[in-house]
Amino acid sequence: MNINIGFWDMLLVLAVSVQATVLAYLYHPKWKALILSLPIPSTLAVLSLGSPINATNVLALVVLFIYTHGVRLLHQKLCLPIIPAIVLSALGYCLIGFAIVKILPDTDVTFWIASAGVLCLAVLFYIILPHREEPGHRSPLPIWIKLPIIVVVVLFLVIVKNILQGFMTLFPMVGVVASYEARHSLWTIGRQIPVIMLTMTPMLIVCRLTQQSIGLGFSLTLAWVVFLIILISFTHFTKKTQMVRSESLILDKDVE
Repeated sequence: MNINIGFWDMLLVLAVSVQATVLAYLYHPKWKALILSLPIPSTLAVLSLGSPINATNVLALVVLFIYTHGVRLLHQKLCLPIIPAIVLSALGYCLIGFAIVKILPDTDVTFWIASAGVLCLAVLFYIILPHREEPGHRSPLPIWIKLPIIVVVVLFLVIVKNILQGFMTLFPMVGVVASYEARHSLWTIGRQIPVIMLTMTPMLIVCRLTQQSIGLGFSLTLAWVVFLIILISFTHFTKKTQMVRSESLILDKDVE
């Protein structure tokens, strides 16, 4: 296996390390979930990989959902310690990615079917996964212990990036840290994945439509604009909906 670590690879390692560290030292689960939503690692991973956006990038969002809830189920339902739960789920992500890459054709039809399917699943998952209040947690470990672990994980992904292809771009590089640091609020993190699916699928569609005409770098810039518009709009809508629900509960209590 040829190991070629370039500029985008090193920038990826740096960015993931910073983002994961920020997430680790935030206390409230909702802020951890918000930081997790930012597609900084996936953007740099696309540039590192240097391949056009295709169906594997989109389907990786579904595998990310499987990884996140796999950690939750293994840890909370099967009472497996958090680190083995993360390792097993990450291994599962890689195995699913390897299998799909071998059989998935790189065609426009495949991309659009995958995009439509992921958007439908995202809406379904968001509806059936209700909001829960969970306790916050801030990492007690010093940075000098946490950073080397993060760097090793990202470097491993850089080495195997050509095997995982598009699935490498959505591998939970920050999510691995998020799963550990948010082990007391895994439901909140898991519920954020449908939001990531809803915001990142349009982002990937924009890249697919524009990458040949304006280049991958400019298409990613345009995609970020679309992503931020959707994320801000969705966040505003969610807050407004929660306020309406809270007011309804207060009115119901007053009536009683």
